[in-house]
Amino acid sequence: MYSELNRASIATLVNDFYTDIRQDALLAPIFNGAIKNHWEPHLGRMVDFWCSVMLASGEFKGNVFGKHMQIQGVEMAHFRRWLALFETHVRRLFAPEVADEFMLVARRIAASLQYGYFGQAEVG
Repeated sequence: MYSELNRASIATLVNDFYTDIRQDALLAPIFNGAIKNHWEPHLGRMVDFWCSVMLASGEFKGNVFGKHMQIQGVEMAHFRRWLALFETHVRRLFAPEVADEFMLVARRIAASLQYGYFGQAEVG
């Protein structure tokens, strides 16, 4: 049974996904280094972000690109792992067509950030 696409299901996605990130050997050092002990506000912003993207809620205001470009030590492997974990969660929670839309957006974001970091994108 798939979740309906709404704020509650997006909050479940964000919380489950970032629980895995915080325990992931590759991603945890990057995320914990950047977020430190501000996880609750970050999770709230991520729920707002994905609601803005997927529900056109307009809740998120911020500079995603600029914030991420401040993070040091990011490598292509981090993007591959992030996308794989994210896909696992969206496919578990949502119907295939909704999961596909999430992944389309996630890959576009990853490609944009990869251009910023590396001058090229591995995904798109």
